[in-house]
Amino acid sequence: MQDRIKLLIQLQQTDTRMLEKRRFIDKVPLRISEVDEPFKKAKAEWEKLKQKAEAAAKKKKDREKTLEDAQEKTRKMTARTSDIKNNKEYQAHLKEIESSEKEIATIEEQILQIMTELDVTQKEQQEFGENVTREEEKIQGFKKELEADVVRLEQELGQMKEERALMVAQIDADTYNMYLKLLRNGKGVAVARAEDNICLGCDMNIPPQLSLELRKGSEMVQCPQCHRILYCEED
Repeated sequence: MQDRIKLLIQLQQTDTRMLEKRRFIDKVPLRISEVDEPFKKAKAEWEKLKQKAEAAAKKKKDREKTLEDAQEKTRKMTARTSDIKNNKEYQAHLKEIESSEKEIATIEEQILQIMTELDVTQKEQQEFGENVTREEEKIQGFKKELEADVVRLEQELGQMKEERALMVAQIDADTYNMYLKLLRNGKGVAVARAEDNICLGCDMNIPPQLSLELRKGSEMVQCPQCHRILYCEED
């Protein structure tokens, strides 16, 4: 009986370690998602700044073309001034030139405002972009570490599966099937240690008579509350 209990204890310890490794591996996609999501949002913000800068640059270019056209129009009107002989037409022509010059001044002011906006946006875009690049490098490093951990853990699990199979081969089918059932129902714990007449699997008291049988070690003892297989440290 003692040998069978020892095998079950070793099997439980092995299954616990394997479960921990498997849980780590299973959580890797979630951990990657947790770091990827903020990065994706930051990158999206950087893209918005980029688009804003591009839009401002295009707007500046369009206004500069409009300015060139207005300046050319004003030059042509100014050049025709000496050809006008009628005073009424002359006064009207001067007003038209004045209006065109005001339009030029307005466009020049607009271009200055756009240039200021563009300068601020480009600086913000550059700083944000540098932060995004640094964050991306960190995330890539973090992912590589996780990938290396997964490879290592998968190798360890493969070796542990072989060791586990050797243990299972030494346990009779009925006992092993009971162990598997308890493992499923007990959230990964089928074999629990008893200490001071308490089952450490469910933290419930063990009746004195059952505790005595447990110390004798002649029979397999199960917790009356959680039904886990019990053992003492002396086992």
